[in-house]
Amino acid sequence: MVIRILNANDAETYQKLRLRALRDHPEAFLSSYEDEKDMPLAMVQTRLQADQNRFTLGAFNDNGELAGIVTFIRENREKVKHKGLVVAVYVSPEARKLRLGFALMEELIARAAQLEGVEILNLAVMSGNEAAVRLYESLGFTCYGKEKKAVKIGDTYYDDEHMSLDLSERRTF
Repeated sequence: MVIRILNANDAETYQKLRLRALRDHPEAFLSSYEDEKDMPLAMVQTRLQADQNRFTLGAFNDNGELAGIVTFIRENREKVKHKGLVVAVYVSPEARKLRLGFALMEELIARAAQLEGVEILNLAVMSGNEAAVRLYESLGFTCYGKEKKAVKIGDTYYDDEHMSLDLSERRTF
């Protein structure tokens, strides 16, 4: 398994996996398959431009196929730039037993912890997604709240659990 920051050259492969995630698990993302299915590849390439405030990690299986993704976005307003968001987490079903999600999150946490001034990571996970909640808890995230009716698809509502990780508790000096 190889985990690395994705770049514009990965846009086509990333878009394919992202659309699969949106199609197969619409309740887990704020974007929808319909929102992104016709997105120009140039826009995807722009999204994958990494810097100190944003990066997307990709996990590649032993066959060199992109099998998992996660994005870090640093808050940009002065009073909250000590926080980062973990978004767009997805691991293909074929790779879930390989602990790819754990490895991706460990890498994201390690990279975020190296960014000057980033102290907190926040994420939202759909209530009832017990596997994801267990994963995040195993990495030290704790739940600090629940948002009722966070997502609506048709006539069905989904709640989100908001989780946080204090990076200062993980750093070793």
